[in-house]
Amino acid sequence: MDRRRFLRTCGAAGAGLLLPAARWRALAGEPAAGEATAGEAARAAADSAAVAANRPDLALARGAARDAVRRAVGALGGMERFLAPGQVAVVKPNISFDAPPEWGATTHPEVLAAVLELLFAAGARRVVVADHTMINPERCFARSGAAEVVAAFPRAKLVSLDEENAYRPAAVPAGKVLKRTELPRLLDRADLLINLPTAKSHTATGVSLGLKNLMGLVWDRHRFHSEMDLHQAVADLATVVRPALTILDAMQLLKTGGPTGPGDIEAFGGVVAGTDPVAVDALGVTLAPWSRQTWSPKRLAHLRAAEAHGLGTTDLDALKVARLD
Repeated sequence: MDRRRFLRTCGAAGAGLLLPAARWRALAGEPAAGEATAGEAARAAADSAAVAANRPDLALARGAARDAVRRAVGALGGMERFLAPGQVAVVKPNISFDAPPEWGATTHPEVLAAVLELLFAAGARRVVVADHTMINPERCFARSGAAEVVAAFPRAKLVSLDEENAYRPAAVPAGKVLKRTELPRLLDRADLLINLPTAKSHTATGVSLGLKNLMGLVWDRHRFHSEMDLHQAVADLATVVRPALTILDAMQLLKTGGPTGPGDIEAFGGVVAGTDPVAVDALGVTLAPWSRQTWSPKRLAHLRAAEAHGLGTTDLDALKVARLD
């Protein structure tokens, strides 16, 4: 080979080395970068299914509030399982009473803060924290600690549902006693609803947990007490208000004196998280005696009614429960 031919050959080889990797893969019949083969896609799907199969139905985590929330939600697959980046979430805590956090009558502010942290870390565009308070909302939000927590997150908003124009009529097709109600319009614009109740005794229902907390999303809840069977109405409401995730605040259990407090407090130091609202409440019932009585999940009429609606199960033995102490 003479010098001129040699240089031409080397130049062609050098130009070939500069071809994009994607072009080389295309010439070789290989998938482009980031493009999985059929086998790889099948393996990824199988891995995802295996993770989902091993995921617990419920997670009970104990410890400091923020750490307990992170571990409980993490056991369920992380907040990314429930929220995609850019979406809007509504969080419904129990902050409808003029009560300080130490009474256990309202959702603990550290639990609320932990949930907001997880939502924004997952890419939430906006988070609305909302409740229909029993008295002046400013007083309830301030004394419960919720106002201070939400103010620390620039893209979070604390909303009072105390004006009738904030609601729209809603039919309850499966309701046995609750045939119609009014629900907040903001739910129509949300991608995710998280129920964030606190665990406490209740004079009317025995225990107030997640399903009972949903009554804070209706305009005229007095009808539930005066015009119909309260337990069945709570279960009926749960057929049209369906949170994707329930996180029960069990940091301080208000065992007597609920729902307003003060009363006997047990520093349990934990949270229960799950996608089955009936199961979350069923486990919550077992955490302590309520009003000095031991309750089983089946004893609570609104849990039985919700189970009859097909909203979840009270059979804890049939569930996989991750206990993260």
